[in-house]
Amino acid sequence: METITGKAQHISDLESHLGYWLRRVSNAVSGAFARALQEKQTSVTEWVLLRELHDRGKAAPGEMADLLGLTRGAVSKIIDKLEAKGWVQTDAKEGDNRYRLLSISRAGRRSLPVLARIADHNDSVYFDCLSTKEKVVLRKLLIKLAEHNRIFDVPTE
Repeated sequence: METITGKAQHISDLESHLGYWLRRVSNAVSGAFARALQEKQTSVTEWVLLRELHDRGKAAPGEMADLLGLTRGAVSKIIDKLEAKGWVQTDAKEGDNRYRLLSISRAGRRSLPVLARIADHNDSVYFDCLSTKEKVVLRKLLIKLAEHNRIFDVPTE
């Protein structure tokens, strides 16, 4: 390609970009995970919210919205879906019926290991070609990139 001055302008190869390879792998990994969860009538976002709620025990919907980088309306819809499945329950905060606290129900606690196995299997399929040492290095590099670029949102899709 020539510019107005008649000099050829260098255009890098698509495959020379790290972002290209990162996106290619990420699309495959996350797409396979989403499809596997669909077989359990669950979305990635539902899984992430349920998994994060597991770590916290109880949390307000607003806390979950902030944590996941989603709007309160979006989290409310996810909570409605999880409540319809019987996987989460909401309790009013003592003394304030407007303030809800979410927690995982008994059915949700039974479903969580099944969903976790799907996540673990998906990681295995895509990353077991790497040695343990390579996985550690890759994780450290990805964390370094996320921290450097201030990427703090929890991936939900």
